[in-house]
Amino acid sequence: MSYTLASASALTCIVVLYLVYQRFQRRISISHVRGPSSSSWLYGNWIEFLEAPAGEVDFRWSEQFGSIVRIKAPLGEDRLMITDPKAIQYVYHTASYRFPKPTGRSAIIRSLFGPGLTVMEGHDHKRARKIMLPGFGGPESRSFLPVFIGAAGKLAQKWQDLIASDAQQMTVVSIPWWISRATLDAIGEAAFDYQFGALDNTGNALADMYTNLFFDVFGLPTKSSILSLGIADEIPLSVINFLFRYFPPRRMAHIFETNKFSTSVARKLVEDKTAALLEGRSRRDIFSLLVKANHSEKKETGLEEKEVLAQMNTIILAGHETTANSLTFAFFELCKQPEIQKRLRAEIRAMEKTSDYTASDFDNMPYLTAVVKETLRVHPIFYNTFRVAGGDEVLPLLNPLTLDTGEVLTELPIPKGTKIITSVAAYNRNKAIFGEDADVFNPDRWLRADAPQSKVSLGVYGNLFTFVGGARSCIGWKFAVLEMHAFLVELVGKFEFEFISSTSVNDFRREASQLMTPTIESEREKGSQLSLRIRAARNEA
Repeated sequence: MSYTLASASALTCIVVLYLVYQRFQRRISISHVRGPSSSSWLYGNWIEFLEAPAGEVDFRWSEQFGSIVRIKAPLGEDRLMITDPKAIQYVYHTASYRFPKPTGRSAIIRSLFGPGLTVMEGHDHKRARKIMLPGFGGPESRSFLPVFIGAAGKLAQKWQDLIASDAQQMTVVSIPWWISRATLDAIGEAAFDYQFGALDNTGNALADMYTNLFFDVFGLPTKSSILSLGIADEIPLSVINFLFRYFPPRRMAHIFETNKFSTSVARKLVEDKTAALLEGRSRRDIFSLLVKANHSEKKETGLEEKEVLAQMNTIILAGHETTANSLTFAFFELCKQPEIQKRLRAEIRAMEKTSDYTASDFDNMPYLTAVVKETLRVHPIFYNTFRVAGGDEVLPLLNPLTLDTGEVLTELPIPKGTKIITSVAAYNRNKAIFGEDADVFNPDRWLRADAPQSKVSLGVYGNLFTFVGGARSCIGWKFAVLEMHAFLVELVGKFEFEFISSTSVNDFRREASQLMTPTIESEREKGSQLSLRIRAARNEA
């Protein structure tokens, strides 16, 4: 037996013994919380949970067992899937820093971005968020609107050129391929005053590097990768870092390569622009805030170079890929229900703008905002979020919980180390909040007198949990919402979209790859895709 295999086997045995020891130390049990049965101690419910389309299992389990569900993870561990608004509020708003992210997922994210905001905990997270927050405020986000409109307009011109060259005056485009490049250009200019040139260069290295990144790591999971991911959340971070360094998983190759390349891009940006930004010009854009923090002499207002580069990596990827996927799902729904597309186009054209759009114009397009909200509700890109109890806790509950013993609880004690999966997908379809038709894509729900509202204040936008909430809510949510408005106005106003075949709806899949990814069921191995036929929008009476 080779040294490598022997070391890996010994480490696996140690991990299993460590997990068993941990469970015997717990004084509180969640074993009587109802949940799906499992026939495998080794895999638990994890295969069903990770192989299904994003959110599908969550919907079924929530309907069957309620807003708190016990799930069996690998090696027989009990975890909780929660959709109860009050429990979510406690974990993310009230006690946010007492519920850190699990070590396995943190290690993967850190391998991609570096020590950025998404993996920071406690005081470090507060420090970095306080530094960056001014760059993502309402006025700052609105100031980027010309950039968003410009990127969408450039994309529209590319499509118009393709249509003009076609004898039938129509063409088929890959929505995620084109939009991800346009949003990458937008984030480069808005956040860093830098031209990535992804739309102009079809072989753009950075855009190519990001293509199918999450899908390559998490999509089409094998049994071994499912087991590894489940166990990784149980292992101390130092051990995971050791494993990644000396026994790097093949699935992580794309992440390691992307981190190396994107960090070199970020470092070059810093080198090129730092001198100019430190000449005394007072600016509050994102890049300026990061550079100034890097040169701060006070620890409380400073960021180390590795932290600056990590924040830049995070902004570049999270600032374009999530929005591109959200827009892709929006166009899917607009094709699935053409009457919504026509109504949206009519509202856009009714503005009769002779100059550039402003944020106030969007405020006067209620149906546009309703389409954006409904897309974010039905298709939350981060469909699950993960936390672990840092100590023994008691989760308050809005909905009484009936245990399998018949006992009814209004609060649930949980032991230290309990892993919590918050199903954003299932919460966003809570019928008590979003109506009896919560499973249906219907923008009109946001225009009713009884628009969606909850007894518990959650999230940052429309009572949705799509951008999470509390101290760890998405720092760029205003940025993303405004960008979605801009792209829909520019593209729906100029083009008509339709499926290329009658089977497109049934063949479309929401791939569960940590980031909800649009794929085609019969071609899942190809990763992100949605091809639509487009033509210039006709004038309608």
